[in-house]
Amino acid sequence: MARFLRPLLRGTTYTRLLHLWVPMLITSLWLFISPGTPYAPAIALLPVGLIPAVRMGEGVQAQLLLTPGKEDSGISVAPSATWRDRGRTVLWLEARMALGWVTTFACVWFPVISFQLIEIARGRVPDDVWVLKEASPSGWYAWLAPLPVIALYGAVVGLGKVATSTARVLLGPSRAEQLAALEERTEQLLERNRIARELHDSIGHALTVAVVQAGAARTAGDPEFTERALGAIEETGRAALEDLERVLGVLRETERPVSSRPTLVDADRLWESARASGAKVDAEVTGPLETVPGPVSREGYRILQEALTNVLRHAGSVPVRVRIQVADGTLHLEVRNPLTAAISGPGRGSGLRGIRERAALLGGRAHTGPDEGDWQVHAELPLS
Repeated sequence: MARFLRPLLRGTTYTRLLHLWVPMLITSLWLFISPGTPYAPAIALLPVGLIPAVRMGEGVQAQLLLTPGKEDSGISVAPSATWRDRGRTVLWLEARMALGWVTTFACVWFPVISFQLIEIARGRVPDDVWVLKEASPSGWYAWLAPLPVIALYGAVVGLGKVATSTARVLLGPSRAEQLAALEERTEQLLERNRIARELHDSIGHALTVAVVQAGAARTAGDPEFTERALGAIEETGRAALEDLERVLGVLRETERPVSSRPTLVDADRLWESARASGAKVDAEVTGPLETVPGPVSREGYRILQEALTNVLRHAGSVPVRVRIQVADGTLHLEVRNPLTAAISGPGRGSGLRGIRERAALLGGRAHTGPDEGDWQVHAELPLS
């Protein structure tokens, strides 16, 4: 019994009821003006639903009243971006109007019927309610009086749930919005994984060097060796601080929307930054970069960023050749630099593994490693 009555204690039950009543305010006002055309408001909603901002307004109302307090309501608050969104908005407005009519009928007539059943049990047969005007007075009708109240309770709770489910279907995120949300989530996961790998490699390496050097200096008892050890600790610490500042910059950047993040169109800033650090960058771009899809362009930018960062970190101020080509439905990225002793074999670092993971996520492939005396990062990303 307590479980059956639990919805009466939930605020959601009453906010949903309020949401269903709102369209009836307009309908009631119209019936006061023109009683002979009760369906005019429903017809007027057809062009109203085609206005893009209406979908946003309906989404805000639905979130506040149908799913209050829920972060993931499954209801969009964005304006209509396509004709399909407009059509879904029109259907929602008509469904909301219909559910409002049913709710109003239940809230008005079920209590009236319950009251009239009690009146019949007392010996008075009503003549203003057609359902019961043929009834004969009898005390047994008192036992039927709770049934309309129970039906009213079921109608209010049930219609509220129906309205919520309908809103999630008709006001839910469109395909474009779902793809944008998935892209945002994928971008965040990729950045988090890369940040975790970089922090592990950079900070872990710096701490290891500092601990080893400090322990050796303490046991050696040689001032000259101690000075060299402190110099190594200082140099490693500075490099780790630079890496940490760069990673924190990425963390601050993740709060920006996907559309505002750098793409290959902004790639010139990467080699300008590398040149400022002493590298000699020879960059060549072939093909229309502005036609590359957003997710591919953003991931391509990150791949180039990681490749150039690895060059500066491991090879230093060396000549770097960057090639970007858009051709045959594929984006080709290549970064080459002379192979140095600091890079001695196929890529084992987390950054290089992250490049391969980014390419694989987009259905492409990436190769990192020595090639004809150079260190090469080569990625192929499909545009479709």
